[in-house]
Amino acid sequence: MISEPLLHRMKILVVDDDRITVTLLEQLLQRHGYSRVMGVTDSREVLETCAAFDPDLILLDLIMPEMDGFALLEALRSDASESFLPIVVLTADVSEEAKSRALEAGATDFLVKPVSQTEALLRIRNLLEVRRLHVLLENQRSALEEAVRERTAELRQTIAEIQALNQRLPHSSGFSNV
Repeated sequence: MISEPLLHRMKILVVDDDRITVTLLEQLLQRHGYSRVMGVTDSREVLETCAAFDPDLILLDLIMPEMDGFALLEALRSDASESFLPIVVLTADVSEEAKSRALEAGATDFLVKPVSQTEALLRIRNLLEVRRLHVLLENQRSALEEAVRERTAELRQTIAEIQALNQRLPHSSGFSNV
């Protein structure tokens, strides 16, 4: 398990058109040690905020004016630069249709309003832990790919040097070619 201080430094974005809900979630998270929490109440600002803030987890209301949570899920998931960004849907709609539609659009998990503080904190911690491990794995994969590229370049250089040396060697070795 990853230590709590590492998780507490990860970024959480709270998206809900209700300012009170955003404030309550921000305060809850901050009281439990999460120091990098940002709230957005205008769904039209979410994509730009995500680009600037680069969250590790998003708490997303589904029912909002202008751009609803379903449209935001689809827009966030269409960004191929992010391979794993946990998005927890906040909703009072517990219908199968809402769940299916949100999961199809890319939701990672659900929290039903009114949100249980204990359940919210546990799910957030678990998803941040998975996110952190995913980021570490991606970093290791990138480092290994870079090491392979560097080693391949070194091998190509060595092969070129050997070929150059072979071309300068006399071709008669006293043996006949059969």
